Amino acid sequence: MSSKTDWVAVDWGTSNVRAWGLAANGTQTFSNEADRGMGKIARGDYPSVLAELIGENAAPGTPAIICGMAGARQGWLEAPYLDTPADLTRLVQGAVTPEGTDFDARILPGVCQRTAGDEDVMRGEETQLLGLLALRPGFSGTAILPGTHSKWVEIENGRITRFSTAMTGELYEVLSQHSVLRHSFKGDTVEGPEIEEGIAEGMRAGLESPSLATSLIFRTRAAALLSGKGADWCSGYLSGLLVGVEIGGHRHWLGQVSVPLIGSARFGRLYGAALALIGTTGEPIDASEATIAGLIAARAQA
Repeated sequence: MSSKTDWVAVDWGTSNVRAWGLAANGTQTFSNEADRGMGKIARGDYPSVLAELIGENAAPGTPAIICGMAGARQGWLEAPYLDTPADLTRLVQGAVTPEGTDFDARILPGVCQRTAGDEDVMRGEETQLLGLLALRPGFSGTAILPGTHSKWVEIENGRITRFSTAMTGELYEVLSQHSVLRHSFKGDTVEGPEIEEGIAEGMRAGLESPSLATSLIFRTRAAALLSGKGADWCSGYLSGLLVGVEIGGHRHWLGQVSVPLIGSARFGRLYGAALALIGTTGEPIDASEATIAGLIAARAQA
């Protein structure tokens, strides 16, 4: 690693924040992470958290390009959304500059869709999509960013033309912990031997009948009561079902080209398996790799 940090890339999430130092030649000089995301700190804390992350790895005045929830209305300084169609190649032009920090910080904007009936927002994913264009030059088509709030995004000529959010990950958490289904998750491990069987069965059901989602969800409880399904099967079934419903409901977004899956390795495998069931190929791309590539591309725009 080079010892001189030319600038700092920062991904500020709701729960955690990550910072990477970059030298002029593109090599990483340092990497730090903290559980000091937007949801855990006050507005006045941002300068000190950034300073702690950077420490003595960069001199005062060093540029810092920041994406994510630091630019939310409840964050450090609101970076207004760019409207679709949003040109990712000019993302940095929508950046805002917060005060009260020793570093030359710029916070990147999110993207919104204002069409009545299709209102939607993203913040942080736009930087990963800019990274996708850096990693896969010339890409056009649909990309999926699975997670707590999955994003389906259509990109044409470097622009986000439309997108759709699915609350798949959050629905799993709410349903498994705070609904009647929670009784099917007690007493056994959810990582047992029947989890894969449950995933496969739920996935097929969701893909085939996404319009029956609310009925299929209740089967999680009924199968535990009547068929003796354990917590592992129930966990797998609910997870596979929700992913299947998400993909089944967005099936018309898919074309003939491979679909980038920007997220964790686990989500890449899960969504890739579901796409394969309908004859589509998924291409897993690590979320951190996409984020860093996007921040580097934004820095180049600056």
